[in-house]
Amino acid sequence: MVDSVKDRVIAIIAEQAVLDVADVSMDSTLDSLGIDSLGLVESIFAIEEAFDISVPFNANDPGQSDFDISSVASIVAAVEKLIAEQHA
Repeated sequence: MVDSVKDRVIAIIAEQAVLDVADVSMDSTLDSLGIDSLGLVESIFAIEEAFDISVPFNANDPGQSDFDISSVASIVAAVEKLIAEQHA
């Protein structure tokens, strides 16, 4: 069975936060998971690699990015959108 986008994104984030997948909820923020800016960049790279997508994220100015990193749910939604756009 193929993992869903949600499951794969949560697994990537959990790995970066050195947490169990069960500790990462859709409501979690990266801050609440203890992911710092380096962990965020590593998460973005891992997501790009896992889904073969290009994430529009500016690590130097995350607030100006079109990629919403406010919560795990928003990251999952953004990744799903990027995948859909790529396959459109």
